[in-house]
Formats: sequence, C-alpha cells, structure tokens
Amino acid sequence: MKIAECQEGLAAALAHTRIAAAEGTPLWREAFAVAEMARAYREDGCTFYKAGDPVNALAAAWYGAGWLHFGIASGLLVSDRDRPFCPFAGSGERLQLPLAGICGEKTRRYERLLDTARASVACTGEAATISCGFSEKVLFIAGLYAARGRDYRNAGAQEDALACFSYGHGWLDAGVTCGYFRITAHRELFTV
Repeated sequence: MKIAECQEGLAAALAHTRIAAAEGTPLWREAFAVAEMARAYREDGCTFYKAGDPVNALAAAWYGAGWLHFGIASGLLVSDRDRPFCPFAGSGERLQLPLAGICGEKTRRYERLLDTARASVACTGEAATISCGFSEKVLFIAGLYAARGRDYRNAGAQEDALACFSYGHGWLDAGVTCGYFRITAHRELFTV
C-alpha cells in the first residue's frame, strides 16, 4: 500500500471505530489511550509526508495501524466496517534515491528496535490466564512481523520491511501501555 493510501485508510478506519467499554472504566481509559495513539501516529505520518519526509511518514502510519489493530483484537475498540483496514494490501511504495538509502538505514534500526523491544518484556498475567494468552498473541504478532520484515529486507524491499517492523512494534507498544507486559529492560523503547 502506498503511504498516502495507508494514511487515508487509517483515518477512515479510525472514523469507523468506537470504544467498546463503558466510559469512565479502566478499560475505557485503555481503549481511549489506544485510539488516541493510533490517531496521533496517523497525524504524525501526515505531517512528515507533507514536509517531504516519506520515510518517517511510512513508519508512523504503520505504527499507528499496529496500535489500531491491537485495540480491535483486544476488544477495547470495535469497528462498524464489514472489512477491516489492511495496511499491507496492494504493492508497497518504492522510494527513490537518496530516500531509499535513508529508508534502508531506518529499516535496519527499526529491526533492531523491534527485536530489542520483544526481548525487553515479560507477560504480566499468570500462565493460565486470559491476559497471558493475549500477551502471547501480541508477542506472536510482533515476532511474525519481525520475521516478515526480515524477509522483505533480504529481498531488497526496504519500504515493506520498515512497514512490518513499525506495525509489529505498534502492537507490542500498545500491549505494554495496556498492562499486558512488564518492561524488563530498555524502557525507552515504549511510550509508557
């Protein structure tokens, strides 16, 4: 998906998303935080894009999509759309030099950040709890997109790799913010 398409798709998905929990409850506050982070990263992406920085625009938009999808998968957010927004639909955007070089550096850095972040958390719930089960799902998704990102990077598709690393980190960051994980190291990699 092209960067502008992802930003538009994310905006439309957010417009069709609502908080599932009753206002004022702890779950409502978690859902509100998740939705606001998805919106903030979408807005950051638009700002970067308008300023001529498509590399950071790409990273921000897919990071926001990770937050949104975490919110929906966790049940904190509900979408009234029949088909969910997929930021990976269609072909990715290819950036021209010198942006391709900048994208390659950022992709390598985001790969390291996601790998470090994954190794820097532990599930907060007891092993047999629903909370721990969902934590494991979040770790699985973050790991899946880390692996997919490596495959894209190895194939020379830096933009798609960066999208995967950003998306996976968005899921993990949202999980930390909502209390599914305890940070064991590198607290600076999370928005809490």
